[in-house]
Amino acid sequence: MNQAIESSYHEAKQLYAKHGIDVDAVLRKLSEIKISLHCWQGDDVQGFLFKDKALSGGIAVTGKYPGRARTPDELRQDLEKALSMIPGKHKVNLHAIYADTDVQVDLNELEPVHFQGWVEWAKQNGLGLDFNPTMFSHPKAEDGFTLSHPDPEIRQFWIEHCKASRRIGAYFGEQLGQPCVTNYWLPDGYKDTPVDRLSPRVRLCEALDEIFQEVANPAHNIDAVESKLFGLGSESYVVGSHEFYMGYAMSRGKAMCLDSGHFHPTEMISGKISSILMFTDRLLLHMSRPVRWDSDHVVTMDDELLDIARELVRGNFLDRTHIGLDYFDGSINHVAAWVIGTRNTQKALLRAMLEPVNILRKLEEDRDYTSRLALVEEFKSYPFGAVWDYYCAQAGVPVREDWLHAVKSYEQEVLIKR
Repeated sequence: MNQAIESSYHEAKQLYAKHGIDVDAVLRKLSEIKISLHCWQGDDVQGFLFKDKALSGGIAVTGKYPGRARTPDELRQDLEKALSMIPGKHKVNLHAIYADTDVQVDLNELEPVHFQGWVEWAKQNGLGLDFNPTMFSHPKAEDGFTLSHPDPEIRQFWIEHCKASRRIGAYFGEQLGQPCVTNYWLPDGYKDTPVDRLSPRVRLCEALDEIFQEVANPAHNIDAVESKLFGLGSESYVVGSHEFYMGYAMSRGKAMCLDSGHFHPTEMISGKISSILMFTDRLLLHMSRPVRWDSDHVVTMDDELLDIARELVRGNFLDRTHIGLDYFDGSINHVAAWVIGTRNTQKALLRAMLEPVNILRKLEEDRDYTSRLALVEEFKSYPFGAVWDYYCAQAGVPVREDWLHAVKSYEQEVLIKR
C-alpha cells in the first residue's frame, strides 16, 4: 500500500480515537453494507425481453452517450467493470425486462429459468440479486393503469406478472444464499384531476393482497412497495401514493420503499426514516437525485444523501435497511454513473459512521445544544477522506479519481466500439 495513504490513515485514526471512534471497526462495518446497483443505468432502461420497445409509463431517459449495453453479456461485462472500482461485495438489481433468454415470452410467463444466466453470473462473482416486476413499456400499460386497471382481464395479467416476479425473486434468494428484495412500483394514475380517487386504490389493494397471498420465506424474498408523488402522464393523481403504501406496508408487514426522488422538491426522505421504522420491520431506500422533480440524476454527496446516511447510523437502522440506486442518466458514461453513485453512497455512510454519535446524543440529552452544534460542524472537516482512501486501497480498488482513468480506457477499448 502507498505509504502516504497509510500514514494519513493512521493520523486520522488518532484524531477519531480521541472521541472514542474505532476506525478499524467502522471499516469492518462498512464492508458489510451491500449497495444494490440498478441494471437499468447500463442500457437506458431498454431491457432485452422486448426489442426496440419505446419507453412509456412516465419514464424518460435523456442523452445519447455511446456504449450502452445491448445484450445481457454486455451489461454484465459493464457491471463487472464498475464493481471492480467499488470497494466491497454488493448486489445487482434487475427488472423483469432484463431476462436472459432467446425464448419469446410475455411478462406473465416469466420463470426463474429465464434469468439463469444472471444467477450463474452472480454466483461466480459473489453477488446478490434484487428484482422488480416491469409494469411499464408494455401494451397492457399504455393507458396508464396496471394493477388498478378497471378491466379485470388486464388487471389479472399484471397480478400474474407480479406473482411470477415474486417466484423469481425467491429463486434468486434461495440460489444465492441472501434475500432478494422484490420491489413493486407501478405508474398508475391520471394526467388530470379524477372524480373517483378511491376505486383505483381499492383495486390496487385487492390486487396486492392476491399477489402476496402465498407466504414467502423471508430468507429468500423480501417484498417492498414503492410510492411516487407524480409521473409524466400521472401529474394530478397517483394511485400508489406515499400514504397508500405507508398504510399498506404497515398493515401487511411489507418493507416500505422510499425513493429520494419521489416526493415534493422540498420534502426530504431523511426525516421519514425513523417514523417508518417504528412501525415496519424493514426499509428499502432507492438513492437518486431529483432536480426539481423525479429526474433520476446520478447520486452526488449532497446534504440529503449525508442526512439519510446519518439517520441510518444514528438510529442504528443499517441492519434493517436495504440500499439500492435508482437513476438513469444517458448523458454520461454509463459505467462511470454506477461508480460515482455507489462510491458517493458509501462515502456518505462512512462519514456518518465516523461521527461521535454517543457523545452527540449525550450532549442533546443534557440540553447542551451549543456543544452539539459545534461538534457536528467541526466533524464536517475531519479527515474522513484519508479513511476512505485507505479503505479503497485495502480493497484493491482505485484510490480517489484514479478510477476515472480506468473508465476512460474501457470506454475507448470497449464501449465506443458498440
